[in-house]
Amino acid sequence: MVYLFLAEGFEEIEALTPVDLLRRAKIDVVTVGIGGKVVCGAHGIKVEADVSEEKALDMLASEGAEMVILPGGMPGSTNLDMSKTVEAFLEYAKENDIPYGAICAAPMVLGKRGMLRNKKAVCYPGFEEYLLGAEVVDAPAVRDGKTVCGRAMGSAAQFALLIIDVLRGEKVSEEIRRSILL
Repeated sequence: MVYLFLAEGFEEIEALTPVDLLRRAKIDVVTVGIGGKVVCGAHGIKVEADVSEEKALDMLASEGAEMVILPGGMPGSTNLDMSKTVEAFLEYAKENDIPYGAICAAPMVLGKRGMLRNKKAVCYPGFEEYLLGAEVVDAPAVRDGKTVCGRAMGSAAQFALLIIDVLRGEKVSEEIRRSILL
């Protein structure tokens, strides 16, 4: 199962584009509401998450995780950074060599935990200082091994396609890219 976290103030496009494209690729992805199942995005769009934090933690304990994804937005990224549930999932990812990805301001959550050290990464301009030990590159989205980072909402599709590449390979990622005419 892929877990994508929604915290109050998340960037709607950065969250829903990966969910949409991963599901098109037949990847099981579940959205997790931080602080409640209905979460309001940065632009006032309310989204009902698939599961609560408690349910996600139960699922992690019983099923594990295939990947952890953090959409950006403010104050969404700060709220993700403060979440004990997100912390538990990131610890699980580190301990079990599970892929993870973040876009826009959210790579700061990974960077502050040393999860981007010695990896290529991108983020929304102004958040580079939080990418501790990363090689910050100039690209809309970048993959380094099992880690994927995206710059901003304008690169949400590229970010999602790189995640598909990590999880299902280049062939599936290319099929989805062609299907959306990108």
